[in-house]
Amino acid sequence: MEAFLHMGGYAAYVWPAYAVFFVVLLIDFFAPNLRRRRVLRELHARMQRQKAREARKAAQRSPSDDSGPTTTPLDS
Repeated sequence: MEAFLHMGGYAAYVWPAYAVFFVVLLIDFFAPNLRRRRVLRELHARMQRQKAREARKAAQRSPSDDSGPTTTPLDS
Protein backbone atom coordinates (compact mmCIF):
# COMPACT_ATOMS: atom_id res chain seq x y z
CA MET A 1 0.00 0.00 0.00
CA GLU A 2 2.87 2.33 0.81
CA ALA A 3 4.33 1.74 -2.65
CA PHE A 4 1.01 2.73 -4.19
CA LEU A 5 0.83 5.92 -2.15
CA HIS A 6 4.47 6.74 -2.85
CA MET A 7 3.90 6.23 -6.62
CA GLY A 8 7.51 5.28 -7.25
CA GLY A 9 8.78 8.64 -6.06
CA TYR A 10 6.30 10.67 -8.11
CA ALA A 11 3.66 11.12 -5.42
CA ALA A 12 4.44 14.85 -5.17
CA TYR A 13 3.29 15.20 -8.79
CA VAL A 14 0.59 12.54 -9.04
CA TRP A 15 -1.55 13.35 -6.00
CA PRO A 16 -1.81 17.10 -6.70
CA ALA A 17 -2.72 16.20 -10.29
CA TYR A 18 -5.51 13.96 -8.98
CA ALA A 19 -6.66 16.75 -6.65
CA VAL A 20 -6.79 19.29 -9.49
CA PHE A 21 -8.62 16.76 -11.67
CA PHE A 22 -11.29 16.14 -9.02
CA VAL A 23 -11.74 19.87 -8.35
CA VAL A 24 -12.23 20.50 -12.08
CA LEU A 25 -14.58 17.52 -12.27
CA LEU A 26 -16.69 18.92 -9.41
CA ILE A 27 -16.79 22.37 -11.00
CA ASP A 28 -17.77 20.79 -14.31
CA PHE A 29 -20.54 18.88 -12.56
CA PHE A 30 -22.03 21.79 -10.59
CA ALA A 31 -21.45 24.73 -12.97
CA PRO A 32 -24.43 24.06 -15.30
CA ASN A 33 -26.87 23.91 -12.39
CA LEU A 34 -25.47 27.07 -10.84
CA ARG A 35 -25.65 28.87 -14.19
CA ARG A 36 -29.21 27.63 -14.78
CA ARG A 37 -30.26 28.91 -11.36
CA ARG A 38 -28.65 32.30 -11.99
CA VAL A 39 -30.30 32.62 -15.42
CA LEU A 40 -33.70 31.72 -13.97
CA ARG A 41 -33.27 34.32 -11.19
CA GLU A 42 -32.33 36.97 -13.76
CA LEU A 43 -35.29 36.03 -15.95
CA HIS A 44 -37.66 36.18 -12.99
CA ALA A 45 -36.34 39.61 -12.00
CA ARG A 46 -36.70 40.83 -15.58
CA MET A 47 -40.30 39.60 -15.72
CA GLN A 48 -41.08 41.32 -12.41
CA ARG A 49 -39.63 44.60 -13.70
CA GLN A 50 -41.67 44.28 -16.89
CA LYS A 51 -44.87 43.63 -14.90
CA ALA A 52 -44.20 46.66 -12.72
CA ARG A 53 -43.52 48.80 -15.79
CA GLU A 54 -46.77 47.67 -17.43
CA ALA A 55 -48.70 48.33 -14.21
CA ARG A 56 -47.30 51.88 -14.06
CA LYS A 57 -48.28 52.48 -17.68
CA ALA A 58 -51.78 51.14 -17.04
CA ALA A 59 -52.13 53.38 -13.97
CA GLN A 60 -51.09 56.41 -16.00
CA ARG A 61 -53.62 55.52 -18.69
CA SER A 62 -56.80 55.39 -16.63
CA PRO A 63 -60.19 55.13 -18.46
CA SER A 64 -61.36 58.55 -17.21
CA ASP A 65 -58.24 60.20 -18.60
CA ASP A 66 -58.90 60.40 -22.30
CA SER A 67 -55.81 62.05 -23.67
CA GLY A 68 -56.88 61.67 -27.31
CA PRO A 69 -58.54 64.42 -29.39
CA THR A 70 -62.21 65.08 -28.70
CA THR A 71 -63.04 65.88 -32.33
CA THR A 72 -61.85 64.35 -35.52
CA PRO A 73 -60.55 66.42 -38.42
CA LEU A 74 -63.68 65.53 -40.43
CA ASP A 75 -66.00 67.11 -37.80
CA SER A 76 -64.85 70.64 -38.69
